[in-house]
Amino acid sequence: MSSKKTFIVLEGVEGSGKSTQSLLLSERLTLEGKSNLLVREPGSTNTGEKIRNLILQGTELNPLSELFLFSAARSELIQNEILPALNANSVVVCDRYIYSSIAYQGHAKGLDLNVISEINSITTSQLHPDLVFLLDIEPEISFKRKKSDPKDRFEKESMEFHNQVRKGYLSLAKSNPEVWNIIDGQKSSEEIREIIWQKVSESIR
Repeated sequence: MSSKKTFIVLEGVEGSGKSTQSLLLSERLTLEGKSNLLVREPGSTNTGEKIRNLILQGTELNPLSELFLFSAARSELIQNEILPALNANSVVVCDRYIYSSIAYQGHAKGLDLNVISEINSITTSQLHPDLVFLLDIEPEISFKRKKSDPKDRFEKESMEFHNQVRKGYLSLAKSNPEVWNIIDGQKSSEEIREIIWQKVSESIR
């Protein structure tokens, strides 16, 4: 395989299976002898994990505060993990990215999309993924997959909220079909894994 830099993002509503598929993709890359880094948003740095806990368990956060917290964690992740990995010719697999901010804080919570775009631009230094996979599934179905663990702040939101998140993702995916790949989230984990791998293997040849 070549040393082409590849940045891959997986997105989706709660329970869509994106975290599972991110791990499976990383494992497949390793099996194929391709250096790779698996990260998640927010998280994967000391600061990011602390912010993750604050966001998911906090109770008094408005959409703009959420955006700034996500952005702070994102900046740490990009500067300390993602860019060094890409510069070392590793494939980066990211569980959520800027599109989650657009879908959750923008489409679902009503924050001005132009504000989100400007903050995202500053935070990422215009780093855009080569491939984005959207595991698309109706929230009513995906939530039935979730374990009965204590719910975080976002999981406690209404079903209408999560439907707006899904609509936001679909809008993003349809606006940039050259980068986005919409996958039926109701397919089996094995089917989704193979669909993703076929696309990724073509990209990293």
